[in-house]
Amino acid sequence: MDTFIIDPMTNALMLLYDFLGNNFVLAIAVFTILIRLVTLPLNLRQQKSSLRMQEMQPQIQSIQKKYKENPQKMNEEFKKIGYNPADSLTGCLPLLIQFPILIGLYRAIIVLLGSTPQALFELTDRIYDFVDQLVGVSTALPIPNKFLWLNLAQPDPLYILPVLVFGTMFISQKLMTPAKQKEDKSKKKQPDSNPMAGMTQSMQYTMPLMFGFFSLSFPSGLSIYFILSNLIGIGQGYITKKNMAKERAAREAEKAMGKTTGIPAEAKSTPSSKSGKNGRTYRPTAKKRTSKRKRRSAKR
Repeated sequence: MDTFIIDPMTNALMLLYDFLGNNFVLAIAVFTILIRLVTLPLNLRQQKSSLRMQEMQPQIQSIQKKYKENPQKMNEEFKKIGYNPADSLTGCLPLLIQFPILIGLYRAIIVLLGSTPQALFELTDRIYDFVDQLVGVSTALPIPNKFLWLNLAQPDPLYILPVLVFGTMFISQKLMTPAKQKEDKSKKKQPDSNPMAGMTQSMQYTMPLMFGFFSLSFPSGLSIYFILSNLIGIGQGYITKKNMAKERAAREAEKAMGKTTGIPAEAKSTPSSKSGKNGRTYRPTAKKRTSKRKRRSAKR
């Protein structure tokens, strides 16, 4: 943990702090952007998978109800529509990756902003030699830990940051959560046949509440990281959702034009077809077409 997570994060924050004019909050902001760039492919895959499953929910539920007693046939039908139940687990991967990042960043902030002799000794022991030569750690210490009303190494005494952690994470979860379908009141209420959808709805509230509660004891610097990361996630989710909506609209337009399902019925009518009474269409018989050609020849 120290060698592969805490030490690299400590040195990265120290370099950013030096390059960005000795501004530790700005160093945390740039560090957040770098982490989001590294995890971008995984986050995009998770968001697209979540949105695709939202689109397929009606088909998934129909198959689950139809083949409830035949799991093998159910899995075959899932494959036909391109749905893999295991893909639902990919939504947990970005969260699992967050935990070592949080632990490492928590320790890095405590070490970098520590003011006791023990903390300073631990910091110099963790700094790489080339970073020490570039920055001059002995001259850069101690790092100021004040920002507005905050001590970046301590929790927010006004509880503003925990509320922002909860709010931004709730919006991020809400953006990727499928809306509940309207139920027909005339029908009896049936138990939910899609447990994954129910779990997703539950996580929309439990995860923000959990991390908001944890933020009560997080260092303020770590809460700032979380808020910025959630804001980037909201923007990324919005763009992904908008692009996928455009792709879905394009597919539907192509389907309507017959590019994917063949020529529609209205396109099959020929220029020689005429509209009769009551909007009915008919084609001239062979005899009538022959007589017309004879009359045209006679006129010539």
